[in-house]
Amino acid sequence: MRKTIREATGADCFCATFAATPAAPASRLKIILLAGAVILAPALFATSASAQVLDRQVLGYADPSVSHDWSDEALSSPQVITPESNSADVLPARLRRTVVTFPTREAPGTIVIDTRNTQLYYVLGDNRAIRYGVGVGREGFTWSGVQTVARKAEWPDWTPPPEMIARQPYLPRFVAGGPGNPLGAAAMYLGASAYRIHGTNDPSTIGKFVSSGCIRLTNEDVKDLFSRVRVGAKVIVLPKNGSGVGSLQVDNHSSSPRKRAATIAPHRV
Repeated sequence: MRKTIREATGADCFCATFAATPAAPASRLKIILLAGAVILAPALFATSASAQVLDRQVLGYADPSVSHDWSDEALSSPQVITPESNSADVLPARLRRTVVTFPTREAPGTIVIDTRNTQLYYVLGDNRAIRYGVGVGREGFTWSGVQTVARKAEWPDWTPPPEMIARQPYLPRFVAGGPGNPLGAAAMYLGASAYRIHGTNDPSTIGKFVSSGCIRLTNEDVKDLFSRVRVGAKVIVLPKNGSGVGSLQVDNHSSSPRKRAATIAPHRV
């Protein structure tokens, strides 16, 4: 019987030899198990990796490849950490800094913000003004009224207020002044409120309703405005749902800033 099997195919001979050896069953089992492990390992690894990703998603961990949107009152794009260049080339004509006809009885040096059309006017006098494109408050965060410029700062530091941290807990607690700071190259602080007219490290937000009430300009434009505005300057913010400056309503704001400031909506930060 043994001789007949040995004269058969090599495979049969291989099996017969192992069958005739006492240790053969154990050796064969080890080979089978090893081969199975090699075949199944990639699938098991993929399943394990998928489970880990799923666990992180279920537990609320963010995908590290997805960055948070820091856009809010001041913070816009933390990934943009280099000074903007040629921002005027990015903006449409209506948002580029230019001198325009602007009939008004407001004194030269007054700032008028047309929330509806995302434009800011710096009154020059003689029925002229410099017009700038701006980003303004998003839905529910716009406001109107009169304030004054309380102070000015170049490359200001930024510390998110507690209310903003509560809404966006992933925000940093402090950002030093510099090209990566969301307040940009300069800031003009409005009265005792949390509102500011400031720069931005993301010029793509100009012309949009994106903030929590602050008014943002490109860094190039905020530098220009900053050089012109004095502390104590009057700032008129027109309502989003108003008729804008087209109706020349700006020349009706003849009352003092102190009296008019009381009509400003509650501060949102």
